[in-house]
Amino acid sequence: MNLIPLARHGLAIASLAMCMTCATTTAAAAGREVRGTWLTTTANSALRTPADTAESMRRLKEIGMNTVYVETWKNGYTQFPSDVLERTIGVRQRPVPQPQDPSDSPAQRQAPARDLLQESLIEAHRNGLVYVAWFEYGFMAAYKDTMNDLRTQKPGWLSRDKQGGEVAPNGFVWLNPLHPEARQFLLDMVVEAVDKYDVDGIQLDDRIVWPHITMGYDDYTGQVYAAEHGGRRPPQDHLDPAWMRWRADKVNEFSKTFVQEIRARRPGLLISLSPAVHPWAWEHYLLEWPLWSAWGAGDRVQSASFRHAASAATTPRWDEFIPQAYRFSYADFERTWMEQVDAMRALGGNRQRDLIAGIRIVGDGKDSSWEQLRGSIELTRKLGNGGHVLWYSRGVLDLYAPQLTAFYKASGPAASPRFGPGWRLPSITLKRAPGARGGADLQRWHVPRLAAGLHRAIGHDGTRWEYLAAPVRGGRQLTLPERYTKVELVLDRRPDMAVVPKQDK
Repeated sequence: MNLIPLARHGLAIASLAMCMTCATTTAAAAGREVRGTWLTTTANSALRTPADTAESMRRLKEIGMNTVYVETWKNGYTQFPSDVLERTIGVRQRPVPQPQDPSDSPAQRQAPARDLLQESLIEAHRNGLVYVAWFEYGFMAAYKDTMNDLRTQKPGWLSRDKQGGEVAPNGFVWLNPLHPEARQFLLDMVVEAVDKYDVDGIQLDDRIVWPHITMGYDDYTGQVYAAEHGGRRPPQDHLDPAWMRWRADKVNEFSKTFVQEIRARRPGLLISLSPAVHPWAWEHYLLEWPLWSAWGAGDRVQSASFRHAASAATTPRWDEFIPQAYRFSYADFERTWMEQVDAMRALGGNRQRDLIAGIRIVGDGKDSSWEQLRGSIELTRKLGNGGHVLWYSRGVLDLYAPQLTAFYKASGPAASPRFGPGWRLPSITLKRAPGARGGADLQRWHVPRLAAGLHRAIGHDGTRWEYLAAPVRGGRQLTLPERYTKVELVLDRRPDMAVVPKQDK
């Protein structure tokens, strides 16, 4: 399988002891550390209404977080109006009464879809938070009981097992990561969000993988395999080493293509991966993400599907790796995390500052204790990793808000390692121009002198914020409909994303 064995646990603990006696400069001490959390529409109220979204972002900033990863693609539908989705399946978002989440109540299924990406993006940026659009489902098309448009309209895109079944052992239906149209669909959907919204980054979850080690017996995959193997069909033994290697290489190829296309369009964008832990990810999904951390200019792929002229000359670099080291005790987390550290060192580029811990607080099973959470964060700091992302916002907001607030305050403020301090600043509140009206239903707002940068106006209509106008210049007045009760300015960083960061050159 071309894998280098990982250090055993005893060696990992030895390396931890060595690390604890070496230089103690950590990401947190240097003022650079990812302090993030995931926000989902499942089993919590953080994004339930626009008011909830606003309050969640305000509180996360107050607690001391600097980055949010917000659900954008889920169960066959985008969380924003999508031209790509409409071209593919005829709808721009989830239609009533389809569920966005498998657990949606009847009332939630009847509610119209929202542009949750714009809503949460504005609220995050108003509070100075870095915003990463989290394409959670990746190649996953639907929950096993969900008959959505993607599943019903594109049966030829689906991955299947030896019996022809669509549902993988993990309980989901998957797009075939080898199918060119399924690949282009996922890529186009991400590109659309990057082009349309001022996101700071995008993240793919542990679903940019082979759907399961038992999958790959659909007709399309069989045809491609036969064309490359003298007409032979894939081995019936899904654990056949050469068959495993072939499938893994196809995912590796798409991963490079994906990053090159995205990076060519917006060089400064954060491109994040949150995989399952190694080696479990390889054993179940043929994903060898530690190798991805070592890719450089020599690993570029040439693809006829590239739609941006610079893609072929772009390095396939993932910026951060956030393995989901979700464990129920500190001892188990430490053991698992040391395996990730050693994997990054032995198999990849040893990019320890780009290795960020996915730490569980809540979910199925018992909640993590505060002592377990604090110890897990402190371990990553001692090892010189790049920070932590907490699963998920309910644990941050409802369980350990006071403890995390005090913990971060004691550590001092921390900026995103990718962007540094001042990248996202709190919004600027505008004042109504006294007595100045622009018409029967218009109101003028005074814009103060502004620092350099592209500023956009946002207005609150009593329910939610929305973008209002073209770029705003300082020292002027804005004439806007009277329905906006509040108006603010936020920075638009898309022009700055054209700059190639030093580590990506």
